[in-house]
Amino acid sequence: MAAGHITTENRRFLFLQGPHGPFFSALAGRLRQAGAACLRIGFNSADRHFWRAPGYTAYRDGPEEFAAFLTDFIQREAITDVVLYGSSRPVHRAALSVVDSAKLTPHVFEEGYLRPYWVTYERGGANADSAITRFSLEEMANALERGAPALHEAPDRWGDMRAHMFWGAAYHARLLVGNNGYPGFRPHRTPDYRAEFRLHLNKLITAPGRTVARSTSTLRVRHGGFPYHLVLLQLAHDANFLEHGPFPNQATFLETVFNGFATGAPRHHHLVLKAHPLEDGREPLRPLIRRLTRTHGLSGRVHFLTGGKLARLLDTARSALTVNSTSAEQALWRALPLKAFGDAVYNRPEFVSSQPMTEFFSAPTPPDLAAYLVYRSFLLATSQVPGGFYGYLSRRKLLRQLPDLMLSDRDPYQCLLDRQAAAGTQHIRLVR
Repeated sequence: MAAGHITTENRRFLFLQGPHGPFFSALAGRLRQAGAACLRIGFNSADRHFWRAPGYTAYRDGPEEFAAFLTDFIQREAITDVVLYGSSRPVHRAALSVVDSAKLTPHVFEEGYLRPYWVTYERGGANADSAITRFSLEEMANALERGAPALHEAPDRWGDMRAHMFWGAAYHARLLVGNNGYPGFRPHRTPDYRAEFRLHLNKLITAPGRTVARSTSTLRVRHGGFPYHLVLLQLAHDANFLEHGPFPNQATFLETVFNGFATGAPRHHHLVLKAHPLEDGREPLRPLIRRLTRTHGLSGRVHFLTGGKLARLLDTARSALTVNSTSAEQALWRALPLKAFGDAVYNRPEFVSSQPMTEFFSAPTPPDLAAYLVYRSFLLATSQVPGGFYGYLSRRKLLRQLPDLMLSDRDPYQCLLDRQAAAGTQHIRLVR
């Protein structure tokens, strides 16, 4: 990056991998309207297909060589900013290391911590890598002292689910058509894109039947008259689960949960496992749950739900457990006792129980709700941006706000702290 004052006219944004669909291309268009230049490095033919703009460069080698390629590209193209979705993918981890060394501005997007009516926009990292993990609750409260945004009811569903599934299927369908010219491309998760397309397509086709079965199972739990503990499952191939959790796979996590429940929960309590909304069957959860149920002697006390309204389940649950799913925010919003095993933005001693598993299932301790509301208000005032990546209306709402946030010389957290400091200074002057 050349020395001197950075203005909008000499900001040069480099986009890496983004959410499935047209979001990154549309965002680049808005930044160009503001006077910035936008380029893209693509890793496969689907990346190219969804970049409806000039400035595209194909990366054809493997992930091991990407850091050196990116370093050269940044210098050659005088890049000032790098934009990416999720900080845990191998190529994005390499990119953030290069960006940090070059002292560029990293813009990181992620699904909303308070989804679905928000997405997350931060600088440097997301989830366990988020800058919010470095703020104390006291610092958050001080920053909010001059006025916090109104709290909203915790939403009970993933946003734009059908659009999310559609763009995922479209992305992998484009790869099926042909991926010539990208010999080094390797997906950041398994299975390969051919199998992933079939999984997306099958999920779309079977959605009506699964909805009926899910509704029946959910009603059985909600009206069963038994106390239950809710396990919030994640996608076992998700980078956040693998990179920021202690378990190598879903089976190890569930074995830990079942063992704790069998030894600690009262005999009349039940265990409810809710699958991730995008669970597509690539891992055999049903056989695994049946086996664990038999092994631990829990016949009739275990229920597996393939989706449904999370809020309705949380409303009558005794506790919630997860590795590091953001859906745990809804449990905390309801002051439910929470057990989280992995690194997450909400994994603080005020919120998450440190009890041993047996004790947690026997008499779980609730979170400090007042402290959680401070944290939640801080999120809403900073990194949570209203809108969505996938649906047209949600995307349009998001795109109205992002250019100003990205062109600011301060990240969302620093903006709030600066506003608080300015308000404090003004208050002192008025008192004098």
